[in-house]
Amino acid sequence: MIAIIDYGVGNLFSLQSSFGMIGAEAVVTGDPAVIRSADRVILPGVGAFEDAARKLREAGLDGLVREQARAGKYILGICLGMQLLFDRSYEFGCHEGLSLIPGEVVDMTPVIGPGLKVPHIGWNALLLTKPGHPLWKYIRPGDCVYFVHSFYGANCGDAVLAETEYGAMLTAAVGRDNVLGCQFHPEKSGPVGLNILRAFCEMR
Repeated sequence: MIAIIDYGVGNLFSLQSSFGMIGAEAVVTGDPAVIRSADRVILPGVGAFEDAARKLREAGLDGLVREQARAGKYILGICLGMQLLFDRSYEFGCHEGLSLIPGEVVDMTPVIGPGLKVPHIGWNALLLTKPGHPLWKYIRPGDCVYFVHSFYGANCGDAVLAETEYGAMLTAAVGRDNVLGCQFHPEKSGPVGLNILRAFCEMR
C-alpha cells in the first residue's frame, strides 16, 4: 500500500487515481499509523514552500517523513514535495527543508535568460543523467513530462537523476538511496508519468 501524505497541499486524488490506473493501492492520509504501515510514501505539494513546510510541521509529519526515510522506506516527493526534501528554499526568504536530499531551492528567473515565461508550465524532455537508475526502468531519454514551477533544485551534486532544458539546465529529478523526487507531475504526464510511478512501485 502507498500512502499519499495529506497535509493540506497537493493534487492528492489525481495522484491516487494514477496509482489505481497501474493497479497499485494508494490511500490519501495524514494518519501517522497508516503512513508507518505503508510500503511506500508519496510527499506531494503545490504552492509556496514556506506555507507547505509550515503545514507539514504543524501536522507533525516532518519528523515522520524523516523517520520513514531513515527506516529505508521508499519516498517520492512530487513538485513542491520534491523541493521540501532539500536543505532549504530561498522562495520569498530562507526556509528550512527536510534535508533528505542535498541542495537548495532557488528562483529560475536569473538563469533561464530573457524571453521565457516564469512559471515554467508545460511539457519538456527528460535528459537522464543516470539512465540506469531504476526510476527510469520504463523511460527513454527524451520522453516528455509536465512541469509547473518557478523555482528549481540547485547544488544537488550527484543526487541529480535527470535534468530538463528551459533556457538553462534545470533539475528535473533527484534521488539518494530510498529518497527520490520529481520536479514534474507524473500524474499529469500521461503514459510516461504512469510508467515512472510504476517503476517507483517496483523499486527494491
